[in-house]
Amino acid sequence: MDPAGLSAADHATAVRAGRLTARAGVESPLARMAERDGPLRAITDTYADEALAAADALDAGGPGHDGPLAGVPVLVKDEFDVAGHVTTLGGRGNSTPAATDCAMVRRVRAAGGIIVGRTAMPEFGQFPFTDSIAHGSTHNPWDLARTPGGSSGGSAAAVASGMVPVALGGDGGGSIRIPASCCGLVGLKPTRGRVSLAPYAEEWFALVVAGGLTRTVGDTALLLDAIAGPDPVDRWPLPAPSRSFAEEAAADPGRMRIGWTTRSVVPWVSTDPQVAAATVEVAAAFDRIGHDVRRWTGRFPTPTDAFLPQFYAGMRVAVGQVEHPDLLESRSRQTARMSGWATPGVVERAIRRGERVADALDRRALTDHDVLILPTMPLLPPQTGFLDGLDTVRAQLRSMPYVANTALTNVSGHPTLSVPGGRSREGWPIGVSLIARRGAEGLLLAVAAQLERERPWPGLAPAYT
Repeated sequence: MDPAGLSAADHATAVRAGRLTARAGVESPLARMAERDGPLRAITDTYADEALAAADALDAGGPGHDGPLAGVPVLVKDEFDVAGHVTTLGGRGNSTPAATDCAMVRRVRAAGGIIVGRTAMPEFGQFPFTDSIAHGSTHNPWDLARTPGGSSGGSAAAVASGMVPVALGGDGGGSIRIPASCCGLVGLKPTRGRVSLAPYAEEWFALVVAGGLTRTVGDTALLLDAIAGPDPVDRWPLPAPSRSFAEEAAADPGRMRIGWTTRSVVPWVSTDPQVAAATVEVAAAFDRIGHDVRRWTGRFPTPTDAFLPQFYAGMRVAVGQVEHPDLLESRSRQTARMSGWATPGVVERAIRRGERVADALDRRALTDHDVLILPTMPLLPPQTGFLDGLDTVRAQLRSMPYVANTALTNVSGHPTLSVPGGRSREGWPIGVSLIARRGAEGLLLAVAAQLERERPWPGLAPAYT
């Protein structure tokens, strides 16, 4: 059985049923990674020997052989610890291998997933495009001249090109959803605290959450079931739901009240007409499904005054934790030097401000609606190297329109799911985001699964089908 193109769910089912060996299920993606990554530059390290050994152990009945991710090959964004390997954070600041897996990787392995390598990211994930001095620029499999977004751009490019069905990512300002939008994927930013960041209690002072990128809603639910759950070190623990996310995704949510808007969260950022049209079409699809769909004309709460202190202080902490700060990119060092104003007191006030933003989002948009639809990015994917030659301030200003719609729910903690909304005239994917109340990932997955059935999305980039 050739596992190429299988969803994670189908891959795991085949392994559990004995129709596919875990070894064959690892050899295939390793071959695809070697064949396809050259022009994409999505992979920074490959763990072939370890992955094959883990597959052999699984085939022998080892731990995870009957798990929900049995034998599924998984790539890990280079900000998460994998035992025995350096967590580079997209740069050259670390050189010592991690002693243990982080909580998310440990849970993937326990569920039967097999870690096959690392994916590229910008240094510290501080920009929404995947370019770094250490690893170069990652390219979008839909158009090699375009960015795959960031900061989980390597993960997105790997999944969209069919190297693996699942790749892990992190999201501190849109870093899962922006690459999902650029690469035509499903990307979930879970509720704050849904997925533990252990060994860290928090990252970027509540902004960062962990998750993954997939080609189907079912795979996103499957992954979330595997990785969700609190750890004793968590600052923001979230209780487990009453039933699995896979069950939620397969359930009929009933007739939902769905609001939509094409306006940007940031008033001075205009939405590209093609992006607006894709958003309207998603709203129309929900109307055809039978939901109560209405245009939302309210005003978004402003997240910037909360986001900036958390981001700057988070970058200062991250830069201070690496082994070789002198080897970091100049922009990372600049950001850390500029962060002195983001004192502990300022950061705690920003976190409290974030709670007020969350309450305002609930009150203004999610009291009369169960789900809110808006563009993931107001703009289409720019060319690769979009920030080349810019210092950190100019790079942040140039990036701002691309994170205009995503940073809001990092500040508020709400779950947000980016789904494929269509393609531009040029053939580039356009993502549309669904927001629900905190803790309601199951609802997002259920309505997204309906949308997926109503208007199936392509999954793999055309060159890799």
